[in-house]
Amino acid sequence: FQLESNAGAQEQEARGRGGRRLEQDGEAGAGEAGDGQAGDAAAPERFAERRNLEDLWLSAFPIGTEWGNIDKIKEFNWNFQNLEKALEEGGELYGKTVYLFANTEPQQLHVNGEQKMVFVPTVVAVDCPCAPSDKVGINYVQRAYEEILPMRAMKMSWVPYVPLEDRLSRIEGLKTKIFTLHCSQRRSALKHLKTERVKKFDYCMPYYMSLISPEEDHDTTVDIIYPLEPPIVCPFDWEMDNYEEFTDDLVKAEELPEDEKENFKAKEARKEAIDNMDPEKKKAFENIKFHKFYPVNALDAPDLSIQKADYINRYYMKAHKWS
Repeated sequence: FQLESNAGAQEQEARGRGGRRLEQDGEAGAGEAGDGQAGDAAAPERFAERRNLEDLWLSAFPIGTEWGNIDKIKEFNWNFQNLEKALEEGGELYGKTVYLFANTEPQQLHVNGEQKMVFVPTVVAVDCPCAPSDKVGINYVQRAYEEILPMRAMKMSWVPYVPLEDRLSRIEGLKTKIFTLHCSQRRSALKHLKTERVKKFDYCMPYYMSLISPEEDHDTTVDIIYPLEPPIVCPFDWEMDNYEEFTDDLVKAEELPEDEKENFKAKEARKEAIDNMDPEKKKAFENIKFHKFYPVNALDAPDLSIQKADYINRYYMKAHKWS
């Protein structure tokens, strides 16, 4: 799942493949006129059978999956030809800039005649001309606490994916429109990290700040509801009211606890960030699309006659299309 760590092996593999192709080209005439020995010699060549985007899904880090369960994903030879076809010529995502990250969904599946908990990988392809975000969200379930961090704080980043047929090209001259989520955290170093730091990876998910959809009411006055006991419901005008004065008045009236001011501040900051967003980026986000892919059935993988869900996570919410 770490593209960076596999780059050397992939380059070596590609060079070997290129050398063998040159040998085959040079011996083609002899093979046609000979007794079939050249054809037999070429039989071990298997690289031509590999699909151009076959390892794409493996290049996308399965964010939010516990480190101890990542190896379980590779127990089966999962097949994502539906994702590959979508990105190839004639596919819905062909020629578009896409950003991919992986997740896992635990499912009870039939494996060798018995029920087994299987970590089914899914891949989300974000159709957007710019990166959907450079942040991740850490959601501590037990504490009901959320933390938004830069990707680099969790050693994550978007990296270009190089299809198999392009791995003989010089990287600096390569133009790719496919990017995958990469994590450079070495698993061997986890034992040296504090438990809380390791747990952050378990609770991590890609962050995305969605825009207000055009279908929503554009009235600037909204009802702010605080889930207290009893609940507080009060009208707030985004254009006319000042959030500091608004919250101070509620605190003075003892209707709003002091620590709830920060939650309101976060909502105001989100709206301000959207208002100040670069017009080109805002336009890109208005047309952004999420595609969620499950593996397709394969002979050496469990039967995937399962209920497929469009839900991605609390930030991306639902996929526009899923298969």
